[in-house]
Amino acid sequence: MNIPAHAPLHLLHTAAVGTLATHARQPEGFPYPSVLPFAPDSQHRPTILVSRLAEHTHNLQADPRAGFLVVNAPDGDVLSGQRVTLLGTFEPVDAAPEVAQRYLRYHPDAERYLVLGDFTFWAMKLERLRYIGGFGAMGWLGGAELDPLPPLGFNEENALIEHFTRHCSGAGGIQVLGVDRYGADLTRNGARTRYAFDAPQSNTESLHAALENCVQRQAN
Repeated sequence: MNIPAHAPLHLLHTAAVGTLATHARQPEGFPYPSVLPFAPDSQHRPTILVSRLAEHTHNLQADPRAGFLVVNAPDGDVLSGQRVTLLGTFEPVDAAPEVAQRYLRYHPDAERYLVLGDFTFWAMKLERLRYIGGFGAMGWLGGAELDPLPPLGFNEENALIEHFTRHCSGAGGIQVLGVDRYGADLTRNGARTRYAFDAPQSNTESLHAALENCVQRQAN
């Protein structure tokens, strides 16, 4: 195994869309792949918003075991790009503020689906994952190995984002979507990007400093 430090974690914050593979009910047992948007939760796990009528939702209700593939190949060369395959189970989660607000920051257009009342959130509980980052950079990790640090709390992350919004609004057209101990997810003039901190940040003060440094670099 030769995986660059935190590479799978950053990849899960880079892509906006993944491929969900569920177990088909008919014909029974066959893999059923579908493409859909997702947002990483505070533990970097994919959170999806799905219709109760969708085939993949029925599949998950019958068997929550699933695979989830995330790929980043900006030049179109998939075999040379990064990809990670996640294995685990999906569980329905309530549309609490810490779920809905975070998801809508990443996918604001999804608000119209929430209004319909037919859509529900599901989050993935990771068992294992396989990351491929190019020749010689690949391997398996257990789900708990993805991030051994305690996640940021909902209020702590919101406070960081609100601080940026109050004091750095208009900085190069940058908007902060999410913050974690390893980096920040941003949009700049509508284009999404992931900014990785130089090192994991263990406290609020260092997170403030790392985020401000991130914004300054991106704005220049």
